[in-house]
Amino acid sequence: MTRPTFADPKTDFTFKRIFGSEEHKDVLLAFLNHILDLDGPHRIVAVELLPPEQRPAVAELKLSIVDVKCTDQRGVTYSVKLQVLQVEGFERCVVDNVGKTYTNQGARAEHYPGQNDVVGITISDFDLWPDGREPELPMLSRWRMKERDRGAKDLSEIRLVFLELPKYDARQPPKTPVETWAYFFRETDKLNVVPEMLMEHPFVDALEAMRIARFTVDEWDPYILSGMAIQNKRGALSFAEKRGRAKGLADAREEGRAEGMRAAVEAICTMLGVEVTEERRNELARLDANETKELIARLQQTKSWS
Repeated sequence: MTRPTFADPKTDFTFKRIFGSEEHKDVLLAFLNHILDLDGPHRIVAVELLPPEQRPAVAELKLSIVDVKCTDQRGVTYSVKLQVLQVEGFERCVVDNVGKTYTNQGARAEHYPGQNDVVGITISDFDLWPDGREPELPMLSRWRMKERDRGAKDLSEIRLVFLELPKYDARQPPKTPVETWAYFFRETDKLNVVPEMLMEHPFVDALEAMRIARFTVDEWDPYILSGMAIQNKRGALSFAEKRGRAKGLADAREEGRAEGMRAAVEAICTMLGVEVTEERRNELARLDANETKELIARLQQTKSWS
């Protein structure tokens, strides 16, 4: 099997190789400035990568890259992660994780006195907010707290940014830096050569770090394993979804049969002149399929409920 030219940036190994290493810190800087739309005096010019943390105990985040965190020269913390698989309640998990990053700053108090702002940036390989909802949300959405009536945005300590990759139309060439990042994440592992739209900094630098021909054996194996972990989890989720649908259909059929049998009992009672009291209806509801069949047979034979 021929190896691809570039590694998939959506795997844990490659993502951290690009955004979580000192060697490619300039790529992380460019990504933050583009995603946050920072320019001029507001641009981030330096970051300090924070030590890798333990993955959170939240099961829904096990396949997120959660340990690419950094602080800028003002002390603002940035948490950058990529979520490949959609799970229930994911948005709440993101809010919880960013909130913990904010409250856990005490360990770095000697470097940054007080609580500094935290910006959580999430790249999702699925639609968090699909088109058709009201209001429709763009591919890149930025969130912060604001006062309800006047719209004041003074509470900026925690901000959230989401980049939903499926909302990028890959049929069109990217026109903005954000669209170029979306193209980068979605299409890189399918490329054989560097396309024109990625021939400038920081994208060309990132692609050079992702050339599989440069991977050592010790790097190739973790890359393959990180991709397999995603596929295994995706397969497990698909199996669980199919099994859930099958069980739901079977339960619905069983309930439908039970409803039909209860209706048959009441119809027979009506024809036989047997009164169906509320107490008898409650008794009927507690019977399983076999017990209901026995009741029908008894009614037809004795023409009485007892």
